[in-house]
Amino acid sequence: MAERIMTLHPQGKAGVNIERTKYDEMRRALLKVIPKDDEGVLFGDLGDLVVDHLNEDAYPKGLSVLWYVTTVKQDLEARGLIEQVPKAKPQRLRRMKN
Repeated sequence: MAERIMTLHPQGKAGVNIERTKYDEMRRALLKVIPKDDEGVLFGDLGDLVVDHLNEDAYPKGLSVLWYVTTVKQDLEARGLIEQVPKAKPQRLRRMKN
């Protein structure tokens, strides 16, 4: 049985229990494509941007990548690793500056 992780939600809602390998791959890919600059990246572009950075073993063709993008994005927000750019419409994301 595959190891699993319970994700967090930025608004304190219930997280989702997903496979650790899928979480780790998506986390790595999202942190690679989300910049630290003030402008950030459009949320709607994330699905296309992460595809080239995902291991096909974890994300075989036909798997709904967008669901994992949203779930792991929310987890990264809740953990303080990324944030929504304030007042940006449509939604933009950037990595937190340390």
